[in-house]
Amino acid sequence: MRPVACKVLVVCGSPVVASADLLRRLAGECDHVVAVDRGLDALLGAGLSCDVYVGDADTVSDAGRALVDAATDFEVERHDPYKDYTDLALALDSVRRRWLGAEVVATCATGGRPDMALSVLGLLAGYDDGPVWIAEDKVVARILRAGESWTIEGAEGKTFSIIAVAPKTEVSEHGLEWELDHSPLGLLADTGISNVVRSTATIQVHAGTAIAYLYK
Repeated sequence: MRPVACKVLVVCGSPVVASADLLRRLAGECDHVVAVDRGLDALLGAGLSCDVYVGDADTVSDAGRALVDAATDFEVERHDPYKDYTDLALALDSVRRRWLGAEVVATCATGGRPDMALSVLGLLAGYDDGPVWIAEDKVVARILRAGESWTIEGAEGKTFSIIAVAPKTEVSEHGLEWELDHSPLGLLADTGISNVVRSTATIQVHAGTAIAYLYK
């Protein structure tokens, strides 16, 4: 397993905004903070700033845009709105360039338009430089690739789901109500939906890629 260089909080631009308490906790646990367009407003609302702003400034508030235009306390990667990539794709490229091998924690990444939400999951699943987490107020998720595992402790009774986001995904689950042992998961199939944690749980992906969700 490659060493993790650092942990980067990526605050996305979903209209469903994480709470100020969660944002402050995540920022305190990470080494760097990247704001993705409207994600800057979420940070400002929590009394926080960022190290890097990435976006075309088409959804950030007027106050946020003014900060971007006059930025001195953080770096700005401003992009033309007429571009081929989403702001999150450009932000993840920025993370790769700046902090090779970084672990990514994404928040304000779920909800809103379903097409954008699906694109976000695809982009995060495609970031294979380091571990990827999605942290929201009501759920924490981990993207697991072949050879990766997640041990879950202290979550007895909580709802757990896992969804394959690549073909030929194979997983094992132990410590859940319904366990799997080197079982295939169809692409976006419902086999792993709405399980229950019964003890210390271990989730392993043997092939493919899956997103595992633990509901709080």
